[in-house]
Amino acid sequence: MHELLSRIESPQQLRQMSVAQLKQLADEIRDVLCHLLSARSAHFASNLGVVELCLALHSVFDFRTDRLIWDTGHQIYPHKLVTGRYRQFGAIRTRGGLMGYPNPAESEYDLFMTGHAGSSISTVLGLRCGDDLMGNTDRHAVAVIGDGALPSGIAFEAMNNAGGLEKNLLVVLNDNKMSICPRVGGLAQYLDRLRTNPFYTGLKLEVVRALNMVPLFGDPAERFLAQMKEAFKAGLHGGMLFEELGFRYLGPVDGHNIAVLRKYLQMVKTLKGPILLHVVTEKGHGFQPAAEDPVFFHTPPAFETDNGKAIPKGVSQERAYTDCASEAIRSQMARNPRVAVLTAAMCQGNKLEAVREQFPDRFFDTGICESHAVAFAAGMAKAGLRPIVDIYSTFLQRSFDQVFQEASLQNLPVVFMMDRAGLTGPDGPTHHGVYDLAYMRIFPNIVVMAPGDSYDLDAMLDFALEHNGPCAIRYPKCTAQTLSGPRSPVEIGRSEVLRWGRDGVILACGTLVSAALRAAEQLQLEGLDVGVVNARFIKPLDVEMLERACRECAFILTVEEGSLPGGFGSAVLEAACEARLDLRRIHRVGLPDRFVEHGDRSELLTDLGLSADGIAQACRQLAATCSGRDSREQQVEGSRT
Repeated sequence: MHELLSRIESPQQLRQMSVAQLKQLADEIRDVLCHLLSARSAHFASNLGVVELCLALHSVFDFRTDRLIWDTGHQIYPHKLVTGRYRQFGAIRTRGGLMGYPNPAESEYDLFMTGHAGSSISTVLGLRCGDDLMGNTDRHAVAVIGDGALPSGIAFEAMNNAGGLEKNLLVVLNDNKMSICPRVGGLAQYLDRLRTNPFYTGLKLEVVRALNMVPLFGDPAERFLAQMKEAFKAGLHGGMLFEELGFRYLGPVDGHNIAVLRKYLQMVKTLKGPILLHVVTEKGHGFQPAAEDPVFFHTPPAFETDNGKAIPKGVSQERAYTDCASEAIRSQMARNPRVAVLTAAMCQGNKLEAVREQFPDRFFDTGICESHAVAFAAGMAKAGLRPIVDIYSTFLQRSFDQVFQEASLQNLPVVFMMDRAGLTGPDGPTHHGVYDLAYMRIFPNIVVMAPGDSYDLDAMLDFALEHNGPCAIRYPKCTAQTLSGPRSPVEIGRSEVLRWGRDGVILACGTLVSAALRAAEQLQLEGLDVGVVNARFIKPLDVEMLERACRECAFILTVEEGSLPGGFGSAVLEAACEARLDLRRIHRVGLPDRFVEHGDRSELLTDLGLSADGIAQACRQLAATCSGRDSREQQVEGSRT
C-alpha cells in the first residue's frame, strides 16, 4: 500500500510534508514505477532519476500559477503521480489511458505536449515574456532540461535570447551523464569537469550576496572590479560558459538530496535574471539494475524482479525492421570503406552498437542534433563518402531545412534511413513517424522508398548507395516480414506486382503489403478478384503501372501507414491527374488529418481501417460502388444509342 502517495490529490500537499515524509514518498513512487514495468514497457531509468527533483520542485513552487516545462517529457511519471493521476497511472501508455508524455488534456500541470528534446527553454522564455506582458509578473518560470538535450541547437538559441532579455527564469540542468545512450561531445566533457571539480560543491547564498554587493564604479576601477568578480566566480565553479550567456550558474547540487534541493530552489526564487541550477542525478537511481545499465533500462521490456535482478518477460525473439536495417548497414560498411553512418543520440535505438564497435572511425553520434547531423552528412558526401543518416522519422523532421538546403538542393548522395516510420504505438503522437512521406517527397532530386518487406530493405539500401543523389528509406517499428514467392529486383520508379485482379487493385505502400495480401486472400474466397502491388517507390512513382491499373481495374485503393494529406495516396492522385487518368477509380486509406493517440500498434491500425480486415472491407465497399456506377454508365450509354 502506498500510504502517502495514495492520498496525494494535489502537489500542494507536498508543501506541508517534512523531508522524512518526502523521502518516504520518493520510495513509494519508485515502487509504483517498478510495478508498472512488470506489466508493460515504459520509460524507466529517466523517471527513477528525477523523483527527488520532482518532489522538491512541487514542494517549493506552486505550479497552478507558476510555470513548469519538462524537456522531452519522457521523465514525466513522478510529476503525473503527484498531480492527481495516481489512480489512473496503471493504464499509462495503453489506449485510452494516460499518455507517457505531458498532456494538457490530462492536467492543468502539463502545459505542453512534449516529446522532442531541446525546446523547453524556448517555451518557458515565451511563457515568462507572455506573463510579464499580461501583467502576471509574480509567476515563476522553470524549465527542466537534461544534459543530453542541452547540446540541441535550439537550447543554446534560447539561452542566448534569454540572457539578452535578462528575464527572471530558472533552468534546471538535470545532469545524469546520459542522453538515451551515453552523451557525447565537448559540452559533455565540460559538464564532467564541473561535476567533478573538488573545490566547489555549490554557490552558497552568502557568496551570491557578496558578489552582488561588489560595487562597480569608474574606469579603470570598474573594469578591474568586474574582472575580479568574474575571476572569483570562475575560480569557484568554472561555470563561465553559462555566465557568459547571461545566466547565473549555481551548482552542482546533489539531485537526490531533497533537503538540499529545497534549499537551493528556495534561494533561486529570490534571485533576479536567468538562473541555471546544475543538478546532478543518477539515471535509474533506486533500482540497481537500472543504475548499472541505464541504456537498456531507458525503455526496457516488461520484467519481474528476483533477488534484486530484473528478468525480462515475454521478450520477442523475432527480428524487427530496425535489426534488418542495422545488419544491412554493417554489411555495406564491411564491403565499402566509403560508407559511414550517423545517428543522433540513438545508437541503441537504431541497433547500431555492433557498427560502432566494428567501425568506430566511420560511426558518428552527433547527440540530439538532427539538423547538424544532416548538414554534417552532406559535407561527408561532398568529400566523396557515402553517408547514411539513421534517424527516427519523427526526429528527422527537426532537420527539414538541412534536408532541403544541404542534401536535396546540392543533389548529394546522402541516404536517409527513417526508422520508426508509421505508428510507434504507446509513445503516441509525439513519436508517430507519419509525416515523412509528405515532407520528403516535395524536394527535387530526392528518391523516396518504402520497403514491402526485409528483402526490399536490403535491396533498397544497395540501390541507394549506388544512386548519385539523395535517397530516403522508411520502415516501421514492428516485426520484419518476408514475402513468399519469386521477387523482382529493385529498379528506380518500378513497383512490384504481387498479384493482379480484374475487380480492383490495392497499391500498398511499405510494410502494409502483407496486410493487403491477406485482405486479397479473404476477398478471393468471396469471389472478388483483387490484385496487390508493392509500390516500393513513392518518388518517382510507377506511372506505367498506374495507367495499366486505371485501364484494367474497376477500382484502385492506395494503402499507407502515413498521413493522407501529402502522402502516398496524394502522390498517386497527382500522378493520375498529370497522366489524365480517371481519378474516380482511385481511393485512399491511411492516417486521417488528426493526431493519432497512443496505444498498441495493431490496435491503432485496426481502429484506422489499416488491418487486413479493414482493407478488405474498403475493397468490398469500392467494388459495390463501382458495380453500381458501371451499371449506371451502361444505362446512360444505352439511352444514347
